[in-house]
Order: sequence, then C-alpha cells, then structure tokens
Amino acid sequence: MTRSLATLTGLLLFAGSVGAQQTESFDWSGTVAAGKTLEVRGVNGDIQVRRGSTLSVHAEKHGRRNDPSDVQIEVVEHADGVTICAVYPSRSGDRPNSCQSRGRGKNDTRNNDVQVDFTVTLPTGINAELGTVNGDIEAHDVGGNIQARTVNGNVDINGTGHAAAHTVNGSIRASFAQTNWNGEASFSTVNGGITLEIGEDANFDLTATTVNGSIDTDFPVQLTGRIGPRRVTGTVGSGGRSLRLSTVNGSMTLRRR
Repeated sequence: MTRSLATLTGLLLFAGSVGAQQTESFDWSGTVAAGKTLEVRGVNGDIQVRRGSTLSVHAEKHGRRNDPSDVQIEVVEHADGVTICAVYPSRSGDRPNSCQSRGRGKNDTRNNDVQVDFTVTLPTGINAELGTVNGDIEAHDVGGNIQARTVNGNVDINGTGHAAAHTVNGSIRASFAQTNWNGEASFSTVNGGITLEIGEDANFDLTATTVNGSIDTDFPVQLTGRIGPRRVTGTVGSGGRSLRLSTVNGSMTLRRR
C-alpha cells in the first residue's frame, strides 16, 4: 500500500467578519486500471460522479466555525485501486483518524463544521465506491459498478454495471443495465422510498419489504414464502441471484430498464 498526502491546490479565503465562510479547494488526477475501484469517503458533504475521459477528483472544503485547512484530503493507492478521504483532525489521546480502503479507517469529526463536497469524473471501466454520512450521493452514467452509502441524504445512481445503495434518512433512485451480477444486490433505507430500474432480461430472487408503504413491480414474480401488501418474496425469470429491497417508511417501485 502506498500512502500520500496530496498537495492542496486552490485558494484559502478568510473573511474579515466573525462567522464568515472560509473555503479551500483540492484537485487530484491519476489513473486506476480497468476493473479496479475509485473509492471516495467523506463525512459532511455531497459526492457527485460523472463519466469522463480522464480520472479526476475535485473537492471544495468550506466552514464557518472551523478552518477548512485542518481537514486533509488523503489519497491511498492499493492493489484494488485508489481511496480518497476527507480526514478530520484527530481528538487528542484518541486513535488517529485515517484513510483506509473499504471504509476501514477511523474518522471522528469532533463536531467540526467543515463540509467537503466531492466532484468526480470517472472513465469507463472503473468501479465506484462512494460513502458519506451527511450528504447526498449522485453518480450518473458510470461505466462500471457502483456502491453508494450515506446516512442522512439521498442516493441517485445509474450506470452500465450493477449497483448497491444504502441510506437511513433519504430516498434511493437507481438504474443499472447489468443483469448477471454476482451475489446479492441490496438497496435499503429507513425513512424514504426506493425506485429501481433494472434490465428487462434479469433473472433474480426478489425480497422486498416495507412497513409503512407499498410495493409495485413491472416484473412478473413467481411468489414464494409469506406474501402480504408490504412484503414480496419470489422469483423473477429463472432466479439464481439475490435482489433485496428494504425500507421502513416509504414505498418501493421496481421498473424495467
């Protein structure tokens, strides 16, 4: 594993009045081999991804109470690709905050109000793993697989590969073309709805559950197990791979792409 603290580029703007917003920008460009993954990890802030001819990451850091320059953007190269994190100052005496692949690092904000918004361009063939806590995630026209996770925010993703998305307080909209994913494709929230578009020739085992909401699907489902207005389990086509949809307060819609 190769770890580097990327050089910040841009301008740090200090306003004269108390409470005025300070901003700082960060830019990185590099390469990730086809089939490998770009992972972007934030805490407070949105993540937006678009397809492009080159791989680049732009971050805007802004805060009022805290100094944006105290939040470092770390770039970690590893066998599976590249991980980029917004790393907040560590609490004295605690295990240091760190950027590690697959979300294994520690990142306690200590009530730091700096928000880091990421904008990413991603070439075809590279997968995306995106994670934040307080913020929305948008990834459109991604030419690979997508995994997105937030806590307080909406998820809106689509691409040519397969996808998975999770939030707690927010809705999920997802569309993916690949119908032969391995293992389980999972989409879950607690407070929000789920709208999913998937290739019409998909074969999968469906489990869809809600507590306060409805379930609507374009696909004919051969029902199995317990059936009710808020729970559907069954097989689409020949089945074989798992698709799980789950919410508590919200409805679910499964459409043909």
